[in-house]
Amino acid sequence: MRLTTSLGAVGIAAALALTGCAAGSDSEPAASGAALTIAKPDGAITTESHNPYLGDSSASKYGYAKVMFEPLALVNPTGDLGTTPWLAESVEWNEDYTELTVVPRSGVTWSDGTEFTGDDIVFTFDQFLSGRLTDTSGLKYEGATVDGDAITLKFADSKYVSQSRVLHTPIVPKHIWEGIDDPNTDPLTEEGLAVGTGPYVLDTWSTESVTLTANEDYWGGELAVPELHYVSYGDNAALTTALVSGEADWAQAFIPQIEDSYLAADEDNHFLASPTAGAGTLFMNLQTKPFDDPALREALAWTIDRDAYVDIAREGASTAIWSATGLSGLLEDEILPEYADQDYAVDVDKARTILEDAGYTWKDEKLIDPEGEAVSFSISVPAGWSDWNTEQALIAEELDAALGIEVTVDQPDWGGWDAARQEGTFQAIIHWLEDTGNAYGLYTSTMDTKWIVDDRAQFNFGRFDDPAVTDALNTYANAASDADRQAALEVMQSAFVENVPAIPLGSHPLLGEYNTRNYVGWPTEDDQYASADPTQPGIVQILTQLQPSD
Repeated sequence: MRLTTSLGAVGIAAALALTGCAAGSDSEPAASGAALTIAKPDGAITTESHNPYLGDSSASKYGYAKVMFEPLALVNPTGDLGTTPWLAESVEWNEDYTELTVVPRSGVTWSDGTEFTGDDIVFTFDQFLSGRLTDTSGLKYEGATVDGDAITLKFADSKYVSQSRVLHTPIVPKHIWEGIDDPNTDPLTEEGLAVGTGPYVLDTWSTESVTLTANEDYWGGELAVPELHYVSYGDNAALTTALVSGEADWAQAFIPQIEDSYLAADEDNHFLASPTAGAGTLFMNLQTKPFDDPALREALAWTIDRDAYVDIAREGASTAIWSATGLSGLLEDEILPEYADQDYAVDVDKARTILEDAGYTWKDEKLIDPEGEAVSFSISVPAGWSDWNTEQALIAEELDAALGIEVTVDQPDWGGWDAARQEGTFQAIIHWLEDTGNAYGLYTSTMDTKWIVDDRAQFNFGRFDDPAVTDALNTYANAASDADRQAALEVMQSAFVENVPAIPLGSHPLLGEYNTRNYVGWPTEDDQYASADPTQPGIVQILTQLQPSD
């Protein structure tokens, strides 16, 4: 068996030590602390539902499901990208990642006082097998076997590139859910149904706010924060005002001019942008001019200023990606030795030389392609996406000044943009990547033909097609050994470097705003044991770490 993380029967203090932070066992009694208000900018949520499996439930939209229903383990999407066992005392994958063996944590009770056991884990996953619960995460679960305390969950294909989908599955109580007729729709609003193992339990619910109180019998120890108030504001402006005034304590939002509008208002206000393995990426339509020429794509890669993307478009909330492999610093261990020092830079002379060697010329300071036509294209991002709208303008300015390329800035509504990216009727767009926590995310997003179904794309919007790369991607995702994965990585990484099918600009961050007026122990730039985003599963880890500030 291949060990991912195994803590045996140790408690939460050891589990959290894995991520570089201390447990909050020395916190003052919960009753002595102040409540925390967690805010979102989504407007009123009118329908009450506490079902953690429904994406449109109030529990999912507000985010409070994650402090009630806990997963087997927490996969950190930032920092060391590590795995911390949670409801499982240990998690262990086999070599091809088709089987996960877990040992249920002892001493855990559900919030109604019933003992948590391995039966709850098996029942949770068996709901996918029986069809009682829709497999929206594509787990392809095939059943479980039990050997003493150990439970082995089996899957139809490798979960190497989707470990978090398995490990973050909310575990629910068998003694409650076996009596629910349709877990796909039940809102769990009847008395006694919203039962979890998490650090907080539901107290009151309204369309304006939801209050949860600390679980007095929480297996992770006493909690410093006695209450959580989940509040939703009408938009980012209202949310920012609430954060500045202290009406809200914790949020996930992109706040323009955050230094002046939020941080400068109070020295206790903090902002953390945690890089992930995903990235804001320039996708080019490889099927049409001018992007059907790899020389043109390479020239752009030597011209576009990733630092400007980070500093101006993202206002510092990102990290630049310069590696020719397209991988961010979080994934430097997956950069092949031959590409370790192969980085792009803003080098206009090099870009012009590449173009000249490929037969391009200039006339009246405009770039002319080998067929005698002026090079131009449009770049499309939905109106209102302020950071990427700014990047559109930056790219247009950079390419005009450096290479004489006319770039038209297109800002359609979401519907028009979505149709164009799927149908391949765009020239260039800025888009995110599938984040798998490893190199596969970038390369499947930009080069994998599996995303093209009925001539509509969900990723690989440029429609890159190389059978050898497709085979390598499939091998990486389903390999039975690290050696096979490494061989596949060599194929797809080399193809990306040689073909420049897309241009990553900067890491896609998880954002978090919080204040330290009442509590310390938050993730920081130096200790990213979790992201500071309260909508992520790691919120339970943060809440066990918070301690009174005084």
